[in-house]
Amino acid sequence: MAARAAALHGLGVRPRDPVAVFVSNAADQVLNYLALARIGAIPALVNGRLAGDPASRYIKRLRAVGVLTDAAHRELLEGRDTGAPLLADVSGLGAADPAAAPRPYRHHRAEPVVITHSSGTTGLPKAVAHSHHSLFASVRHRLLLPKPQGLERILGALPSAHAATVIAVNLALANRVQLALVSGSDGDTVLDAIESWQAECVLGFSATWSELAGHDLTARKLDSVRSWWNTGDCAHEAHIRKLVAVGSRAAGTANARRTEPGSHFVDGLGSTEMGHSQFFITHTADTRRYSRCIGKPHAFSDVAVLDEDGERLGPGRVGQLGINAPTLALGYWNDSVTTYRTRRDGYFLTGDLVFRDEAGFYFHVDRAADAVDLGNGRALYTALAEEQVLAGCPEVLECTVVAVREDDRVTSSVLLVLDPAADQRADRTAEVLARLDPEVAATVQQVVVVDPALIPLGPTGKVRKVLLREEFLARGAALGTPAGTR
Repeated sequence: MAARAAALHGLGVRPRDPVAVFVSNAADQVLNYLALARIGAIPALVNGRLAGDPASRYIKRLRAVGVLTDAAHRELLEGRDTGAPLLADVSGLGAADPAAAPRPYRHHRAEPVVITHSSGTTGLPKAVAHSHHSLFASVRHRLLLPKPQGLERILGALPSAHAATVIAVNLALANRVQLALVSGSDGDTVLDAIESWQAECVLGFSATWSELAGHDLTARKLDSVRSWWNTGDCAHEAHIRKLVAVGSRAAGTANARRTEPGSHFVDGLGSTEMGHSQFFITHTADTRRYSRCIGKPHAFSDVAVLDEDGERLGPGRVGQLGINAPTLALGYWNDSVTTYRTRRDGYFLTGDLVFRDEAGFYFHVDRAADAVDLGNGRALYTALAEEQVLAGCPEVLECTVVAVREDDRVTSSVLLVLDPAADQRADRTAEVLARLDPEVAATVQQVVVVDPALIPLGPTGKVRKVLLREEFLARGAALGTPAGTR
């Protein structure tokens, strides 16, 4: 680490300098983040899956003093205007003299320590600035709790440039446990890493679990896994049930412990801006509370469900999710307009639509940008509709609901990715409609089996529904084989 810090200092990097890190390898992301933090610079971690054009535009908005790349990403940026010079290739930074490193910088709680970015599902990713205090707040909270089982060997299957990976690094260092990071989050890569490394805990996003659930997990050696931890979007019941059916967990009392088949799945809801999942619920094979239940808030989180006027809503009322917590990011880097637009009465407006029940459990129904008002107090919540289809149609591995409004008419399309062993041409319209709420089913114009490669994804694996809506509005296009048209 000292060698990398010496090399970066020799390149002219100084405290408070924002430096973009655009690489493929998870180790390069983390090691350069730590080296830049040692100097007191502000690493801006860029998802390695970003294409050259959006990456260059994003970096230019940062007003960085330089860009660290590997060979592949240097080629992606070649000839593009990033507004900053391309610094040394990261492969050579560890060869410098550690003794030449400057004295470690002393960070203060409110200072920006790293910049990560949003998923970019609605456009160019937004740069999010985190402080030393905000990224450690959840770790400090966890250190006050009993150490959960299966925390000795953590496998990070998260995008390495995401805030969740930075928190995972802090969590591992503070608990003195082992953390292995994979540079790819596809199902085969993650499963191979679990088997070879005998991971006890696996950290991932909703897209990770979807990838894993598409495999025959009973054919893999997954007994080492005690728990799966999800962050970002909440996970789907259909995927969770397949994961908790494998692995093993400790059960019994302190005096009589035994190992039982089946693992835990810790779900919740978080985002780059939230800094950490704000909710938690633990599932096992016996769990019955689903329907996009994200559980209850962590002790450090002040949660509110707000209407359009910022007034609090009671149980059963769907509204905007507002969060006030020490984990919240400082705001959007070089974008005070968006920073203050997403704040209201001390709360960060996450862009999610939720409600809580009388028992205090919260449920996520959609992103506000994806929901469509049907009138008369009703709405089409695309994420909730997807959950219903996945839970009720066992041959469906993935489901995307696209809803568009044309004048006063709302129409929707249901895009299905099927198990390869399923009949790809069977008409599944009746099966799908039976799982949807009647007012939502009435809007469905087509049920389509799609090639998953044609679904546009952001760099973190989220479906870019805004692009799908634009496509359907422009051409009324279907992306695959019609499994039914109404």
